Amino acid sequence: MNIMKRRDFVKITGMGLSMAIMPEFLNAVITSSSVRSKPNIIFILADDMAHGDLGCFGQKKIKTPNIDRMAKEGIRFTQLYTGTSVCAPSRASLMTGLNMGHCPIRANREIKPEGQMPLPGDVPTVAEVLKSAGYATACTGKWGLGMFDTTGSPLKKGFDHFFGYNCQRHAHSYFPSYLYSDDKRIELDGKTYSQNLIADDTFKWVRAHSNQPFFLFAAWTLPHAKYEIDDLGEYASTDWNTIAKTYAAMVSRFDRDVGRLIELIKELKLDEKTVIFLSVGDNGPQFAPDSETGKFFEEATEKQFRGFKRTMYEGGFVRWPGQVPAGKVSDEPWAFWDFLPTCAELAGAKLPDNVKTDGLSVVSAIMGGRMPERPYFYWELHEPHFMQATRFDNWKAVRPELGKPVELYNLKTDPGEQNDLAAKNPEIVAKAEEILKTARVDSPDWPMKPAKRQVKKEKGQGKTARQ
Repeated sequence: MNIMKRRDFVKITGMGLSMAIMPEFLNAVITSSSVRSKPNIIFILADDMAHGDLGCFGQKKIKTPNIDRMAKEGIRFTQLYTGTSVCAPSRASLMTGLNMGHCPIRANREIKPEGQMPLPGDVPTVAEVLKSAGYATACTGKWGLGMFDTTGSPLKKGFDHFFGYNCQRHAHSYFPSYLYSDDKRIELDGKTYSQNLIADDTFKWVRAHSNQPFFLFAAWTLPHAKYEIDDLGEYASTDWNTIAKTYAAMVSRFDRDVGRLIELIKELKLDEKTVIFLSVGDNGPQFAPDSETGKFFEEATEKQFRGFKRTMYEGGFVRWPGQVPAGKVSDEPWAFWDFLPTCAELAGAKLPDNVKTDGLSVVSAIMGGRMPERPYFYWELHEPHFMQATRFDNWKAVRPELGKPVELYNLKTDPGEQNDLAAKNPEIVAKAEEILKTARVDSPDWPMKPAKRQVKKEKGQGKTARQ
């Protein structure tokens, strides 16, 4: 299995990449024209979208006019990394400001009958930080970091309001039999498209809180599998296969609702007071670059980035009229865990002593300045097995599994991570090895386990052979 590559991280945080680090998956878009002490903050997160699904990243078949317009009106970050390359830990990193070396959730872990492993009560979230600074807070779409009777409930982690799915598995259905409004289960007929209800609730909440500072985490589920849509729209008349038609319609529906939200902000005269981050993915694309659908939509784009979801191989948009230079493209890297300290600075909030973060505020970079200096980025993943990656300067090191040698890539000259330079650079590899060893804290929940090997008995022999 591939480990995330640089582009993958980008995709996760900006627009698409396929690994645990995805810089392009965070299409960070900041919408605001004037600085005030407490600007509204919106983070829109797509689920499993690829940066290459967007017109501003070269997509020709899928129409995304609203997000493309955002890219033209602000900064497009091409190396914004997600927390890791699967859903729950990546979102946990975004919420807690912790990278995978310290994050309390480092893989998807389901809890029966519904929900996933919860965030612990003593780990603060960005919503808690902003709520303590006087913000109204809401999460709409998908949470998946703790059911309502656990410490990880969104209503216990700083959110005043929640609407949508609180279980990743349940969120796979776009025609569900129920959703949640706060912690109350809302029964449905199984024929209503969930994104319609989620978008309506989002817009209603924004209208109701337009007279006070607010933080909205719009964690919408499109275009995660399974692939379902209530209206194929303009794609119905194409000669594409069913998956391609449906997937394109889901991406365009996401883009449409992003446009509706921005228009609402303008209608309410909040455009100059609102910072909007938009990430086109949380963990890299679902389709492998060499899959039929991945190749059809050319999701890997011109760089031919390596990897996809659940790998470690490799932007984001920021729009802020009057503060963020329009049309700028930045290749300076940052990551999901920078979001919490960035929000604190935007809100003028001092981080409490109990808030420990691996992140750095990137407000200066968002407004056209330089990124803060840092020694390295670090990622790990625990499904299907333990794997690690780190980036420092232009070097990217990947350990695809425990016990395997470290791979080394120069992202400046080899963004597709095709040329392993480990043998030619032992000193750089030694530095990477030290980071991979010291950047993490051991946890009984997330032990370093070797990949499982299939074991079969050799015919005619009493011993087994590893495959």
